[in-house]
Amino acid sequence: MKFQLRCTLLLTGCALAATAYADEIRIDIHAISADGVGESVGTVTATDGENGLTLTPDLAGLPTGEHGFHIHQNPSCDPAEKEGSMVAGLSAGGHYDPEGTSVHKGPQAEGGHLGDLPKLVVADDGTATTPVMAPRLTVADINGRAMMIHAHGDNYSDDPKPLGGGGARIACGVIK
Repeated sequence: MKFQLRCTLLLTGCALAATAYADEIRIDIHAISADGVGESVGTVTATDGENGLTLTPDLAGLPTGEHGFHIHQNPSCDPAEKEGSMVAGLSAGGHYDPEGTSVHKGPQAEGGHLGDLPKLVVADDGTATTPVMAPRLTVADINGRAMMIHAHGDNYSDDPKPLGGGGARIACGVIK
C-alpha cells in the first residue's frame, strides 16, 4: 500500500511539473489598418518547451510570401498618429527589447531585440500553419504584449532598411 501511495504521489508530482513547464496561450490575430482593428485572421498558439517558445499559427486571408513576425512592447493593436497620419498598429510600440539593445538581429542572435521572431511564411492559399521556434522567449515573456505581422519579409538586420525591412503592420494580436 505504501509503495502504491508513493508511486501515485510521484506520478502526480511529475504531471504537475510537466503542466507547469508547458505553459500555453492562444493569441487572436486580427487584420489592422490606419482605421483600426478589423476582422479575425485566425490564431497563434504559443507553447513553452525545452527549446524555447513554439508558435503555431492557424491563420488565413494573409498575403502570400514571407512576413516579418515580432513581439511588440505594448498590449495594443490600435492605430496611432505619426507625423500627422494614422498608422496601423502603432500603439503596439516597437519590438520587445527589454535590454534596450536597439538592434534588430533575429530570433537566434544574442544582443538584439528579444521580440524578433522567425519569419512567418504564408502559402499560396493565404494560410500560415507552419510552427516556428523562438528559443530566447517563454510564454511569460510575451504575456501582456502584442504579436505583429508585417507586410514584407525580414532580413534580421537594420541594413539596408531598419527593423529587417518588414514594412507596414498588417495583422496584430494582443497577448493576454
